[in-house]
Amino acid sequence: MYLVPGLEFQEMALRWYEKQYGNKIIRLPHFETSDFYRYGSFRDPDGEVKIVSVREEYDYLRYKTGTYWIAGGERISDSIVRRAMIKHSGSIDEQRGRFYPLAEWTKQDVMQYIDHYHLFLSPEQKRLGFSFASLAGSELSVIRQYYPADYERILHYFPEADAGVERFERYGE
Repeated sequence: MYLVPGLEFQEMALRWYEKQYGNKIIRLPHFETSDFYRYGSFRDPDGEVKIVSVREEYDYLRYKTGTYWIAGGERISDSIVRRAMIKHSGSIDEQRGRFYPLAEWTKQDVMQYIDHYHLFLSPEQKRLGFSFASLAGSELSVIRQYYPADYERILHYFPEADAGVERFERYGE
């Protein structure tokens, strides 16, 4: 799931995994982007945009692929919300058709696995310490510094994102 389609630093990793495993990766806008467009996060609001729910996104994937089960990379240690979600359902959520193979892993476990099996770590993961997933000034500042063409692409979709970067660079977060 992406916030902005076609960012080269993300596409580089996706292409590597497609080639490595011989599968086409489905690219979809993250469901939160509908909120960003509708309510005007770093752009003019557009009341015509329909809010897309997590369930609708997963239903679309099920329709497109013909599968019921969706694996998620969520971990209990990610946040209090994810901890509650996974503790409630367990690592296999039959009702939602989701399972969480990394539920009990720490970030260190994940990084050791990637290193041990010589998997490709996306460029922004190396710079940010995580995958690009928000319009936070701290993330965008790094992207502007190291991936200027991708930053310009982000500004095409979120033209006022410079304000968040400027705030971060002046005052921190």
